[in-house]
This record gives sequence, structure tokens and C-alpha cells, in this order.
Amino acid sequence: MFEVAELGHTVSKADYHKKTPILRTELLTVQQQLRQHNYSVIILISGVDGGGKGEVIKLLNEWLDPRYMRTNAYDYPSDEEQERPVFWRFWRTMPAKGTMGIYVGSWYSTPIAQRVYGKTKNAELKVQLKKINELEQELADDNTLIIKCWLHLAKDQQKKRLKQLEKNPDTAWQVTERDKKHLKMYDKFVGVAEEVLTETSSVQNPWLIVEGSDIRYSSLTVGQHILDKIKAHISTCEQKEHPPIMVPDSKIIHGNQPSLLSSLDLSVSLDKDSYKEQLNHYQGKLNKLTRQAHEKKISSVLVFEGWDAGGKGGAIRRLTHAMDARNYQVIPIAAPTEEERLQHYLWRFWRHMPRAGHVSIYDRSWYGRVLVERAENFASEEEWTRAYPEIRNFEESLTEHGIALLKFWLHIDPDEQLSRFKAREKISYKQHKITEEDYRNREKWDEYSLAVNDMVARTSTQSALWTLVEANDKRYARIKVLKAYCAKLEEMLDA
Repeated sequence: MFEVAELGHTVSKADYHKKTPILRTELLTVQQQLRQHNYSVIILISGVDGGGKGEVIKLLNEWLDPRYMRTNAYDYPSDEEQERPVFWRFWRTMPAKGTMGIYVGSWYSTPIAQRVYGKTKNAELKVQLKKINELEQELADDNTLIIKCWLHLAKDQQKKRLKQLEKNPDTAWQVTERDKKHLKMYDKFVGVAEEVLTETSSVQNPWLIVEGSDIRYSSLTVGQHILDKIKAHISTCEQKEHPPIMVPDSKIIHGNQPSLLSSLDLSVSLDKDSYKEQLNHYQGKLNKLTRQAHEKKISSVLVFEGWDAGGKGGAIRRLTHAMDARNYQVIPIAAPTEEERLQHYLWRFWRHMPRAGHVSIYDRSWYGRVLVERAENFASEEEWTRAYPEIRNFEESLTEHGIALLKFWLHIDPDEQLSRFKAREKISYKQHKITEEDYRNREKWDEYSLAVNDMVARTSTQSALWTLVEANDKRYARIKVLKAYCAKLEEMLDA
């Protein structure tokens, strides 16, 4: 694979100075065009040590408008990053739509290093690469352009480059003991890199392999490649038409199956005395379990979905009453802000992933894509049907990291909802909860019911099951939520 980058390509100074101004002008022009479009560009610069990655990145920062781009450099994960799922630190720095992000080191760096150092086996590497392919596919499906460049040096060239750097007092600091160690591991590194590039180079997200022995050649080649890819992407997106999906995935799954929601017995209830007794018991138990989970650095993510006035807030308050306020965060989700609309819809949820031992409670969540956005036509059919596997992949990354994930749907019937609406209108400190939109949404009860059934059927997995809560009786619902969280923590602590 790397033979094409060991042919001795060079560019003379004269040619370089002749071509650079033209390339810079065209890059700035296309960068301004990008500002008018609803997608972003991610540029990954990877390769062998001494391959000129730093020099190429410096030139890109000179050539492009810094107001609309950001360079993100990654080394070993910090303690904060290690306490969260692998992709968390990358999602936090995703470029907003209309802008560009350059990544020095990326989601490829750790899998390659772990395999080269023998910390993982080939089977583990393939699993990591599968996750990377899924991530890049999700971004590409959101029209993000991913440009991947690999700067290569032959072994003798790398050795020569490191010696040159060491001889010059001004650049000697750039050569570390790690670089020298990597030189001795060159053959193994290149073997792993070849496998990685082969497994992750697709028609949609291909790798460009560039010879790095001549900085003028590599910088012009990378710059021209970036220019060509962005121009082609803009052209493709302007002409792109989304064909209608003739048979939506959700309808195939749903078919004529009986409704999951209609199977719930909403008559179940708890009397006040039983409720008080169980509330004291389970809140005490939860307090103990969450303290143990904090000590053992077991994080939790709790998702609350349900009908308007379904009792989500009340259930959440009964949970947090039993928990140390320093260790949890309640995240209310409303319509996305302007900043959030400029990102992939999962970006705002990745940002709030808890540190080890902490708890994030989502009052509504990423399921808005397949519920509200589906029912209200805020997302196209293609977007919300695509969201099911995206959500499964997202949640799998959480549970594989050891996070306790619980998902609650609080279900009430239309009569109970109307009764609660009327009651809220009479209580001064609850009147703000009622809007015209709440009443309007009742007209789409059937559409929302279908969406909920499809959501549960498509996203309830062994490691991320939905808990359907019969919530006509608030006391019963709150105890069921408390019991479920206690049971999950006991399972995690005993594992």
C-alpha cells in the first residue's frame, strides 16, 4: 500500500512559490462558500513520526481563515477523558456546520498505538475499526465531509529526518525518546497502519497516502486534495436529491403487532401509606448504592421520556432527593439552540456524559429525533429512520464503557393527561408548564403512540432495555423508577 509514497516525489522551490498563491486563494474562496452550507469539514492528518504532519498543519493554518476553522491536537487521554467513552473527547470538538476542523491525532491514534505495543489483539483492533467506521458513517450521513490524509516516510527516510532534526539546535527538541523507540518499531507500525487504512478506506471516506519526504510536495498535495474534496462535496450536496423511502423501516417493524403501550395496565396504584413506606425504603437504598457507585467510579445515565404531564419531573425529583447533589446533573432538553443546530443531533448529548462515578439525568433526550422530530416533521423520514441504528451505536458505546444506562417511558392515557393539564392551570407555580402546544400535541396522540412503539421495538437492546412505567398513578410510577435504578446499580456493583 505504501509503495506509492516511497517514489521520491519532490517539488522545486520555483514551482512551489508559483502554485502556492493560487492554491491559497482557491482554498479561501471555497472556505467562504462552505460558510453558506449546512455541513462541516473534518480533516484528519495522520502518519508516521517525522512525516511532516506538523509542517503541513502549520501551512494549512496559514492558508485558511482561522475564524472558520479550528485545529484540535490529541495525545494520551487525560484522566477526565479516560473516565468517559472513547469518542467523547472527539465529539466535544466537532466543527460546527459551515466550518472546518483539523485533527492532529484522532480516533485512529489509540487503536494503532495499542496494537503496535501489543496491548490489544487483532480481533480487538477489528472491533475498534468497526466502531470508527460507524462513527464516520454517522457523520457522513449528516453530510459532514471527512478528509483523511496519511503522510508516509520510508524507514531510511524517517531515520534520516530524525537525525537532521537532532543536529539542529533549534529543532532537536522535536525528537523525543518516544520517536526513537518508534523508529525501532517501524516495521510493526507500518504493518498495523496498512491494516487500519485498508479497513477504514471507503468510497465515501477514502484515505489519501502522501509521500512526506519533501514538505513542499506534501503540503501542496494535501492542500490540493482538500480543495478538490470540498469543491466536489459542495457540488454533490447542491445537486443531491433524497429519494423517498417507499417502505419506512418503522412500518416494517411495527406491522400489525399489538401496541406495547396498550398492553400496559394503567389501573395499577399504590395507597399513600404503602407509598410513603416504600419511598423511604428505596430512597435510603438508593443513597447507599449511589455512594458505593461513586466510590467504585461507576457512572449512570438515566433517560426520561414520556407524555406531556406524564410525571417525569416528579420521578426525577424523588431520585435526586436521595442522591448527593455534587454527583449528579439533571439535563433538561428543549428545542435545540442555534449552536446545537449547527452540529450533529447527538453532539449536545455527548457533551454531558458524566465523569466516573457521576450521574447524568436527561429530562427528554436523543429520542427526540424519533419522537417529536418524527411526529412534527422536523426531521425527514430518511433522518429519523437512520437514527435508530445511530442511537443503538451511541448507547452501546456508553454501556461498553461500563456506564449504567436506564431508559424510562412514563405512560399515561389521554384522560389522565387532560386532568393533569387542568390541575396545573389552577396552581400558580405550575401554570408555566402548560402551553398551547401541549394541547395541540394531544391531536397527534396516535402518531406519537406509533412513534413510541417503534422506538421501543428498535432501540431496546440487551444492554439498554426500555422500562415502560405505568404512570396514571404517580406514586406507583415513582416507586417503579426507584426500584429499577436500585436494581441496576446492584447489578453493576455485583458484577
